[in-house]
Amino acid sequence: MKIGAVFPTTEIGNDPTAIRDWAQAAEQLGYDHVLIYDHVLGAVHQNREPRLMGPYTEKDPFHEPFVLLAYLAGVTSRIELVTGVIILPQRQTALVAKQAAELDILSGGRLRLGIGTGWNHVEYQSLGEDFASRGKRFDEQVELLRQLWRNPVIDFRGDYHRVDRAGILPLPRPNLPIWFGGFSEVAVRRAARLGDGFIFGTTPTRMRTLLATLHEHLRGEGREPAEFGAEAIADFSDDPDQWVREREVWEQCGGTHLTLRAMDTAAEFVGARRVGFEGPQAYIDALETFRKAI
Repeated sequence: MKIGAVFPTTEIGNDPTAIRDWAQAAEQLGYDHVLIYDHVLGAVHQNREPRLMGPYTEKDPFHEPFVLLAYLAGVTSRIELVTGVIILPQRQTALVAKQAAELDILSGGRLRLGIGTGWNHVEYQSLGEDFASRGKRFDEQVELLRQLWRNPVIDFRGDYHRVDRAGILPLPRPNLPIWFGGFSEVAVRRAARLGDGFIFGTTPTRMRTLLATLHEHLRGEGREPAEFGAEAIADFSDDPDQWVREREVWEQCGGTHLTLRAMDTAAEFVGARRVGFEGPQAYIDALETFRKAI
């Protein structure tokens, strides 16, 4: 079982020293990976039609994942760097391929690219992308990413993309892992068809049924569930005995990764409680407390 930690992006603040210290503490404590959430813009929720149903608003700050992970790559040496998840259809695919390739190269092959479709239609509109077609474009984006990573020059023509005999040199690892993320059967079905793993948005006890559904879809695609990654969240607001139970549940279900979420923002959305973290050191203390217990 790989043990990771969610970077407390909305709460840790803007001091680069505090951010460095958190990442180095995670590495020194033996965590296998750090996972970064993604939003480019926060939007006011009031008086929207259609409504915005997700947890984050204009009041929640987010560090940009690729830039942040590049910084973390420079201040760490071993720990895996994970986007959990990049909202792919609101971004230009070739640019994401280039950014991910560069990060993978400069980190020494430590990137795991987690991707999803998201929920914030205002964010899509602000970035000049269509919200309604995001699912169909997402599938094509995954194919294009892999082609760009594996070939110096490609000639790609899809429903939403055209790359006319061009490439993104330098190339990353050709098998740079792509994991999907979410809470729904639609997401796990897509992952079973196209992905290398899946990042579940909350705890093993809440996600084990969906993991079983994912395994069914994998078998339907002729794939072996034991060779497919599955990551779930352990929330710091639970007690240490519950963290251990969650790990046991996830191991029994065939999960491969368990990641600590020590962050109050949107706690209710994932079925957690608020802890009341005070200052950057509190998040480092949480890393140590969880690691010892688990």
